[in-house]
Amino acid sequence: MQIAYADWIVLVVYLGVVAAIGVLAKRKIRGTEHYFLGKRGFGPWLMIGQSFGVGTHAEMPVSLTGAVYSTGMSGIWFHWKNLFATPFYWLMAPIFRRVRRTTMAEFTEDRYGPWMGGVYTLFALCFFLLNTASMLKGAGKVIDQAVGGGIGVDLIVAAMVLVMIVYSFVGGLVAAAWTDLLQGFLIIVLSFMLIPLGWGMVGGLEGMRGSLEQFRFSLAAPEGITVWVIVMLTLNGLIGIMAQPHMLAAVGTGKDERTCRIGFFYGNFVKRICTVGWALVGLIVAAMTVQGVAGETGLSDPEHAFGFACHHLLFPGALGLFIASVLAANMSTLSAFMVDSGALITQGWVRRHWIRDRNDSFYLWLGRFSGLAVMLLALLYAVFLIDRVLYSFLLTETLATYMGVSILGGIVWKRANRWGALASVVASVAVNFALYSWRGERLDHWDADVFLAALVTGCLALVLVSRLTPAEPEENVRSFFVRLETPHDEADGGPDPASLGTEERRRYAAQGRQLLLVHLLSPRRGAAGLPF
Repeated sequence: MQIAYADWIVLVVYLGVVAAIGVLAKRKIRGTEHYFLGKRGFGPWLMIGQSFGVGTHAEMPVSLTGAVYSTGMSGIWFHWKNLFATPFYWLMAPIFRRVRRTTMAEFTEDRYGPWMGGVYTLFALCFFLLNTASMLKGAGKVIDQAVGGGIGVDLIVAAMVLVMIVYSFVGGLVAAAWTDLLQGFLIIVLSFMLIPLGWGMVGGLEGMRGSLEQFRFSLAAPEGITVWVIVMLTLNGLIGIMAQPHMLAAVGTGKDERTCRIGFFYGNFVKRICTVGWALVGLIVAAMTVQGVAGETGLSDPEHAFGFACHHLLFPGALGLFIASVLAANMSTLSAFMVDSGALITQGWVRRHWIRDRNDSFYLWLGRFSGLAVMLLALLYAVFLIDRVLYSFLLTETLATYMGVSILGGIVWKRANRWGALASVVASVAVNFALYSWRGERLDHWDADVFLAALVTGCLALVLVSRLTPAEPEENVRSFFVRLETPHDEADGGPDPASLGTEERRRYAAQGRQLLLVHLLSPRRGAAGLPF
């Protein structure tokens, strides 16, 4: 292993700072709302760090660098798929603040009833499990390669879970948010520190052009990712982001709606910039192997590319900083996922339907232990079931899109009902897996044509079944949309369903506080009689 004393010093300092954040955060935790949501009081910088940290983790540079190593720069679209969706985050963010709920399961239950809330809970637990497992596997791969393959991927995965549990278990979302802010800087370092070290080794851009095929430098080439695939990936990200179960905690915990917008938009925009660094590392590694400058002429697994670069390019101390950066990228997200999964089980289901009359301390500890259980299941999945990190990542994103059809449809279309929502999820997932099975491919594979077929099936099922079955109770629908139409500072505890009248709507419209997404199919009603 190539770990020097300087590397160990950097790692010890990093782990000490993270542990201190968890302990300090624990002293401030006073109940479930503080543990799960930080009392919805985070400022803009903390929200940017949280959105960036939760959305950026170690399997991303591993999967993207491997994709670019294999297919060229066009592989960047596996992570730039949300680039064209990012501006819409400014429109989406206030929805997560106005729903005034702890989890997206409660959001779904408010819109479609209790058993659809249960369906969402099952989806969300699968999402957390798969996403967490892919993050663990990706980080394990890159660290193992970076130190020369002397530790073992599974041992690294287990160690990361142990460290993450310690500070997330005690500190909740407050600890996760502050570590997101701290670790955001380390992730940016991780994204670009390898480029200057490898640039001269391969002869710069001219050296890479002289040793690699020309298609590797195209952003949309037939040999790589076509324009058609880019469009489908963009659609995937735009719809799926609304259904991802950690979004409410990551986006809706700002002190006001503008802070939520700033955090969601700018946090994700910084992530798009970091992907450029990961892609350039992929090209550098491809050139290194072709030129044989590091004694290797090819990699058995493309997802070893990022770790390969670290192993051959980093110097003592820098390797420790790199490992700390990888841990930072992973644990900031894992800690948030652990807290969010605990909230999902405790606040979204147990407290609402099973055990309703216990004190707040009981639910706080139940949330901690249920989040811990999900993390341990993810550890087992990472060790025994994941093959390609990239496909596992895309599987979670795609499942979120199929669930997102009913979530986004329920926001923009009041006639959507629980039967249509259930039909859309079942139909799209069934078509997706059936087509891959028929083609003899792994169920975690991703193909643009299969994705489109499943997505269209889900949309048609939502519309047709909703039209053919009874509408949701009018009082429930009105209560749901009143919350979305009422700014958070007007009635933070949740407005009376009968309280929002014409005058209030006109006042909100005159102030520019009506949400475009909520009134996408009824813009005149949103304008409340005022000029657009």
